[in-house]
Amino acid sequence: MAFDIEMIKNYYESLDKIISTTRSILKKPLTASEKILYSHLWNNEILKKYERGVDYVDFAPDRIACQDATAQMALLQFMQAGKHKVAVPTTVHCDHLIQAKSGAFDDLKAANTASFEVFDFLQSVSNKYGIGFWKPGAGIIHQVVLENYAFPGGMMIGTDSHTVNAGGLGMLAIGVGGADAVDVMAGMPWELKFPKLIGVELKGKLNGWCSAKDIILKLAGILTVKGGTGHIIEYFGDGAINLSCTGKGTICNMGAEVGATTSTFGYDESMKRYLESTGRKDVADMANQISEHLTGDIEVYKNPKKYFDQVITIDLDELEPYINGPFTPDKATPISKMKDEAVKNDWPQKVEVGLIGSCTNSSYEDISRASSIAKQALDNKILAKSKYTITPGSEQVRYTIERDGLINIFNNIGASVFSNACGPCIGQWDREGADKGEKNTIIHSFNRNFAKRADGNPQTYAFVASPEIVTAIALSGDLTFNPLTDYLINENGDKVKLTPPIGYELPPNGFDVKDEGFQAPNEEKKNIEIVVNPNSDRLQLLKPFQKWNNQDLKDLKLLIKAKGKCTTDHISMAGPWLKFRGHLDNISNNLLLGATNAFNDKVNLVKNQITHEYNETPKVARDYKNNNISSIVIGDENYGEGSSREHAAMEPRFMNVKAVIVKSFARIHETNLKKQGILALTFNDKSDYDKILEDDTFNILNLNQFNPNENLNCEIIHNNGSIDLIELKHTYNKNQIEWFKAGSALNLIAQNA
Repeated sequence: MAFDIEMIKNYYESLDKIISTTRSILKKPLTASEKILYSHLWNNEILKKYERGVDYVDFAPDRIACQDATAQMALLQFMQAGKHKVAVPTTVHCDHLIQAKSGAFDDLKAANTASFEVFDFLQSVSNKYGIGFWKPGAGIIHQVVLENYAFPGGMMIGTDSHTVNAGGLGMLAIGVGGADAVDVMAGMPWELKFPKLIGVELKGKLNGWCSAKDIILKLAGILTVKGGTGHIIEYFGDGAINLSCTGKGTICNMGAEVGATTSTFGYDESMKRYLESTGRKDVADMANQISEHLTGDIEVYKNPKKYFDQVITIDLDELEPYINGPFTPDKATPISKMKDEAVKNDWPQKVEVGLIGSCTNSSYEDISRASSIAKQALDNKILAKSKYTITPGSEQVRYTIERDGLINIFNNIGASVFSNACGPCIGQWDREGADKGEKNTIIHSFNRNFAKRADGNPQTYAFVASPEIVTAIALSGDLTFNPLTDYLINENGDKVKLTPPIGYELPPNGFDVKDEGFQAPNEEKKNIEIVVNPNSDRLQLLKPFQKWNNQDLKDLKLLIKAKGKCTTDHISMAGPWLKFRGHLDNISNNLLLGATNAFNDKVNLVKNQITHEYNETPKVARDYKNNNISSIVIGDENYGEGSSREHAAMEPRFMNVKAVIVKSFARIHETNLKKQGILALTFNDKSDYDKILEDDTFNILNLNQFNPNENLNCEIIHNNGSIDLIELKHTYNKNQIEWFKAGSALNLIAQNA
């Protein structure tokens, strides 16, 4: 039986009328994405043709999912909203605060000891406000959602950028900041600029060593990390139908790495099979009755260039495995070219660790295909030359692969099994020796490989590949090993050529689990008082940010002019800082630790305009704050790419940063800044970035005439007394301007509660 079955039933019953009306108003066939968007308009929203990439539209998502790191701040904010219960189905998943070190049992035990205060807080708040709670060890949020909550044609938001994983089941699932989630929890609409559409036609069928992972690795190379910004990617074609549901999930999941708003597939038989195998035959039966409404119209897929803003075609018959990296997920290298690229770029060829699993690639299909390679190794007396780890996506997957003997196969080649949690994928990996800072290579099936992300070592060269390629390379210990052409040498000195992996789309004997780790909210505890120890270093009740004083922002000091890539990892690091996600004051001590100062090319070293000395970036920010001085941050292209973490917006706000001015923003981060009352602005002329000097002071003018589609002016006052006047663009609409005036979006909600 599915969760929220009545909600799904009511939605499906309404679809025929909504889609017929939409088709008549738009006077054209509809993509799958458009059907979902137009069927989730907020109830006061006018059904009309919205201009892609221009119109801001209010939506009504079906559900919300929060992981434990972001849930802390989201729920702390929700507690200020004056509501008694969440307005839409919501879940909290404890997956980020479990550090991978010794193995599943010991690591989970350590997490429950180290983070009990946070877990207890999340559980009690969930009970109080009617939220479903998935306890530590239950699994990674996105895999658990796919197994339990995702449904074709639905719309959900989640406080994690890889929420898009649910697109594998035909949803529009979108990563957002916690403040967006709070809006919806509080019964408010969720606002999104109506996305443009990229259609990806998949032809043919995967074969041999190729997997769904290779599709998105290739696409990342085509689109780059920002090529999908402001777009939904919709996959179609015979190649899409030939993919498994979980393979589709892998592709959607990693679509976050190209900046896409979300990715999705139309409903097909693979989704039906997955729903039935995960105990949701009732959802599959209902979806089958309206299947034409859960995918794009036939005409759309026959003539995609007429209906999508961009069309990309990938022939699966000709696809080869890819390895992406290092340091960015869009540097795509076909495996046949890796040897040349590694030599040319002086990448360390010895692979220290191979890691498979995570929310991106931990399906039964993934694990079974990887285990078939491991079994070949055992049969041919080959042991892994690299360390090798597995991170299951959920307790259901872990229990099932253990029951079917797959874990035993991995153990026999020397593998370690980590807890059902994010672990190394998000920097929660206590890797022995990482503190030495030695140059080394790892390869994994995760989604991101930014510098320092996995183990905190900037000299760890991380590459991304499918679980089966990771397994083969871990057996060889060599980044340049190509299992399609190369041989391994076994213990007897014999040459062994691996055969292509074989796996199962779904477990032949079905899924099984003893304790999935779910706790429904306890209605008897709805009046519980949430107490936070004022001396806690993990949790801190929030105070509202100050509202705008109706004056221009003047005498802003430059905190940092960030150069080059500045992701949310650079702005608010994860790893050891995750434990402070519920304590805004403490976590603000990591503000912009990873950003490169354009004036000295150093990380975490900026000039303090009070002392005229150089110091760590968060220390300078706090010094300004303590002296009642407001500051400004300058950034480069695609500022804030990567994770949806709202701390990257809350920390500068807490530290008295009034504006962030950049060449361009990543979507989620721009929204997060707006929600927290920081001015998110872009240079009208990108060359104005070069006018900014180290000792500059800034005045942002015309704020009393702050209106949509009207530029603001900024005075850059140089140390020699000269002034540059520049124009700044913005994407604020009327409602978002009210957020700024109120001091934050949350202040506005509480004001109207």
